[in-house]
Amino acid sequence: MAERWRRDSLRDRARYLFDTTLARSTGTLLGWLAVCCLAVVVPVSALLVWTDPNAPSTLPGRLTAVWRTSTETLRLGGATGAPLRMLLSALLGLIALLCVSTLIGVITTGLGERLAELRRGRSTVLERDHVVVLGWADQIHTVVGELAAARAGRGPAVIAVLADRDPAETETALRAGLRDLVDVRLVCRTGSPTDPGALALVNPAAAASVLLLPSERADADLEVVRVLLALRTVCGDEPGPPVLAALRDRRYLPAARLAAGPRGTVLETDLTTARLLVQSARSPGLPAALRDLLDFAGAEFHVLDVPEAAGTPFAELALRFETACVVGLLPADGRPLLTPPPETVVGPRDRLVVVAHDDTAVPAFDGRAYVDPSAVAAPGPQPQEPARTLLLGWNRRAPLVVDVLRRTARPGSVLHVLTGGPDPGALPDAGRLEIVHHVGDPLCPETLRDLDVFGYDSVLVLGPDTGAGPERPDDRVLLTLLTLRSIEEDTGRPLPVVAELCDSRNRALAPLGPASDVVVRGELTGLLLAQIAHDPALAAVFDEVFAVRGGALALRPAGHYVRPGREASFATVAAAALDRGESAIGYRAGADADGVTLCPGRTERRVWAADDEILVVTAAPAGADGTLPGMRRDQHEGDSPVGASSG
Repeated sequence: MAERWRRDSLRDRARYLFDTTLARSTGTLLGWLAVCCLAVVVPVSALLVWTDPNAPSTLPGRLTAVWRTSTETLRLGGATGAPLRMLLSALLGLIALLCVSTLIGVITTGLGERLAELRRGRSTVLERDHVVVLGWADQIHTVVGELAAARAGRGPAVIAVLADRDPAETETALRAGLRDLVDVRLVCRTGSPTDPGALALVNPAAAASVLLLPSERADADLEVVRVLLALRTVCGDEPGPPVLAALRDRRYLPAARLAAGPRGTVLETDLTTARLLVQSARSPGLPAALRDLLDFAGAEFHVLDVPEAAGTPFAELALRFETACVVGLLPADGRPLLTPPPETVVGPRDRLVVVAHDDTAVPAFDGRAYVDPSAVAAPGPQPQEPARTLLLGWNRRAPLVVDVLRRTARPGSVLHVLTGGPDPGALPDAGRLEIVHHVGDPLCPETLRDLDVFGYDSVLVLGPDTGAGPERPDDRVLLTLLTLRSIEEDTGRPLPVVAELCDSRNRALAPLGPASDVVVRGELTGLLLAQIAHDPALAAVFDEVFAVRGGALALRPAGHYVRPGREASFATVAAAALDRGESAIGYRAGADADGVTLCPGRTERRVWAADDEILVVTAAPAGADGTLPGMRRDQHEGDSPVGASSG
C-alpha cells in the first residue's frame, strides 16, 4: 500500500492541484487557458522558424520571428523593439481579444436565448381558420392524422397543438407516428391549456375549430371544464369557434356543456364506448365497419344540402343516387331522423344524411330500374331469443356496459360477470336481465372452462383502469385474449369475443380468433372528434348512431334481404332494406372478411352468398325502452353520448 502511494502520489497530487486551481475562479481558469495556449503555440512557432530556410541566422533574429509568429497566432499584435513596447502591444492585444470575446459572448447568449424561446414555442400563432388541438393523449395521432386526411386535396392545412411538453418533441412525435403530413403544417406550442395566457398563444378565437383531448389523469374531467372556462376567458364575448371536448363522468356533463357555450359539443366517451361494446357483441365485425365509417380514407357520414330533393318521399330518394347511400334527414331543428318511414316526405329545409366518399353534390340517378323484385327474400320474423353474455373483468365503464345490456335485453337474457375480487357492488337492478356474479381469475383456463365459455352468445373482455395497478391496462386484456385463444385452439371452436383496448398499437398484438374483435376506445374518441371538427352537423348524427334508442349500426345476414345464391344489384338489397325500415350502406363478403365495402354503386351486381352480411343503419322499434325513435332528448338529461351544449 505504501509503495503504491509513493508511485501514484505525484500524479495524484498534480491532478488534485490542477482540479482545485480550476475551481477557484474564472480568472484562474483563464490563466490556465493562457498557459496551455502558450505551451502549444510557442514550441510550434519555434519549430516553424527553425525549419524555415529563410529564417534569420542569428539567435535574436530567430527569437523575434518566434515572437511574431506566436503573437500573430494569438492575435496579440506583433510589435518588436524594447521589452516595454512588446509588453504594451501584448496588453492591447489582450484587451482587444477580451472586448471581441465579450461581444461575441453577448451576441451568442442573446441569440441562444431567443432560439431557446422560439424552441419552447412561446410566440403567438397568427394563423386564421386553423385547427387547435389542446392537450396530449394517446389519440392525438388519430386526431391529427384524420384532420390531415380530411383536408387532402384542399390545400395546406394548419394544425396548432398546445400541450404541456416540449414543442420540438411534440412535433417530432407526431411526424414520427404519422407519415402522410405533406399538406399539413404543424405549429406546436408549450403551456398548460388551462392557463389563459398559454391558451392565447394558439389564437383560438380565430380558429376554425378547437378540440380538447381527454387525458387519463384522475382529474381529467375537471381539467376539461377548466380548459373550457379558459377558452371563454380568451375568446371573450364573441361567439368563438366550434369547440369539441370529451369527458368520462356524466356528472360533469352539465357543467362542461355550460362552459363550452352554444357552439360547444361534449362527448361522453365512457358511455359511447360501452354502447359500442354492446353493439359489437351483438353484431360481430361491427368495430371494423365503424372504423371504416369514421375515418376519412373511404366513405363516411356527410350532411348535404340537396334542394331538389324537397317534396320527395324517402323511399324514392334513397334509390335516387348511384354513389351515395341516403340514411336519414336533418331537419332545421337539428334533430336528425335516421331511417325514417318510407313515406316520409323531405321538407324544403331538410338536409340529407348520407354515406358517401366525399361531401360533394351527387348526381341524380334512378336506381329503381335496377331493382329485381324476384331476388328479394321474403321478409321473416326477426329472432327475439334471449342472449347469454359473459363479462370478464371490471373497470369504470363496466357499470355502463351492464346498464346498456339491461335496458336493451330481451326477456330471459342472462349476464354472468367474472371478476377477480368480491362483488363490484355497482350492478344495477336486473329487470329483464338476470345478473350473476362469479369470483375468479379470467387468466385461469380452468375457471373459464368451468363457466363453459362456449355456452355464451358473446364474451366481453374489459381491462383495469389506468393507474389501477402496476401493469398497463391493455396487458391484462391481452393475457385474457391469449387464454381464450388457447381454449379455442384446444377445442377447435370459435369464440365470439369483443375486447376493449386503450392503445390502438396493441390491436396488432391482440391474439384474436376468427370470431373476435377489439374496440379501441381512444381511437374511437379521436375519430369522432375529427369527424365532428370537419362537420359540426355530424354531432347530432352520431348522437343517434351511438344511442340506445334511435338509429344504430348492425350487420345482418344477406339472406334477410336477397335470396342466397342469386345474382342481384346492390339497389335490390337497398330496396329490400327500405321495406324493413333500414338503410343499407355496405356489405361484407363473407363472415371472415377483413373489412366492409362501404357505399357500393347501386348498379354493382354480385352473387350473394349465405355468409355475406349487409351493413345497415336501423332505427329501434317503436316502444323500445318505453320511447319512440327520435325522442331521446325528451327523456332524461345526459342520455346521449354526443351532446350539443346549450348555452
